[in-house]
Amino acid sequence: MKKSALFTAGTMIPFNSFSMTDKKYKMGLQLFTIRDAMERDVIGSLKTVASLGYEDLEIYGYDGDAGTYYGYKTSDFKKILDDHQLTVSSGHYNFSDYFKKPWSELQRYLEQCIEGAHALDTDYITWPWLAPEYRNLENFKLLSEKLNLMGEQVKAAGLGFAYHNHDFEFTEHNGQNGYGIILEETDPTLVKLQMDLYWVMHSSKLSPAEWIAKQPGRYVMWHIKDMDKVTRDYTELGNGSIDYIEMLSNINTDDLQYYYLEQGGNFAKNSIQSITDSAAYFEQNLKKYL
Repeated sequence: MKKSALFTAGTMIPFNSFSMTDKKYKMGLQLFTIRDAMERDVIGSLKTVASLGYEDLEIYGYDGDAGTYYGYKTSDFKKILDDHQLTVSSGHYNFSDYFKKPWSELQRYLEQCIEGAHALDTDYITWPWLAPEYRNLENFKLLSEKLNLMGEQVKAAGLGFAYHNHDFEFTEHNGQNGYGIILEETDPTLVKLQMDLYWVMHSSKLSPAEWIAKQPGRYVMWHIKDMDKVTRDYTELGNGSIDYIEMLSNINTDDLQYYYLEQGGNFAKNSIQSITDSAAYFEQNLKKYL
C-alpha cells in the first residue's frame, strides 16, 4: 500500500502510520561520527558499532589511488564488514578536491570510486561537501553541471548518485541560494538527494517535509542528528531541540531508502559514547517510525 496522508472524520492519519508494517530500514551510521576511533582501531570500532545495533554504514575517506578504505584494501575491508554482518549502502567521497581540476581528473577519480563502491556492494555514491572558497552562485551552477555529468557516469555503472546538503547551500545571494540552483539545474533521474535533517532545521526556511513535497522521488537518504538547545551545535539524539518524534511520525518516507545517525562533533563525552547514547534513544523512541 502506498503511504499517503488520509483524512477520516477530519483527522489526519500520519504518513508513517503504514511504515511500521510495510517498510523497515536498517539502523545506519555515518562513520565520520567516530573518525577518531576509526583512526585508532578499525576492527574494534566496527565491532562496537555492530554491538550497538547498527547494521548499515555510510563510509568516507576512500583513497582512490591506493584502492583502500581506512588503510585496508577494498576486498579486505569488505571481509571485515561481512565478519561483523555490516553493510555499506552509501559513501561520501572527496569530490570537492577536484572541483577546479580538469574534468578528466574528476572523471578518473569518480571511476575509482565506482570500483570501490562495487567492491563493497554499495548502492550510492554521494557528493558530501563543497569547500568554502567555492560557495558562490556561479560555482553552484558549475557544481550542478558536474553533478549531472557524474550522475550519468554513476548511473551507467549501475549505481545511484546523490548530493548531501549542509547549511551553506541555504545562504542567500541576491535572492538566490545554492540549494535552489542545484535542485533546478540537476536532472532528478541522475542526481538524488541526501537530506541532512539537522542542517535543514538549522538553516533552511522550509522544513524537511516541505522539501520532500517539493521534490518527490529525490530524497532517497537522510542524515539524522540533533541540535543543542543553546548553542545549536550537534548533540546526541534526544538531548537537543529537534522534535524527531513529531517529525518522523508525520513525514513522507515513500522515497526514503536509507538513513544514517550522525554527529560531527560536540560530543558530551566522546564519539563512541555518543553513538551508544544516540542508538539507545533512537531504538527506544524513533525506530518504530522507520
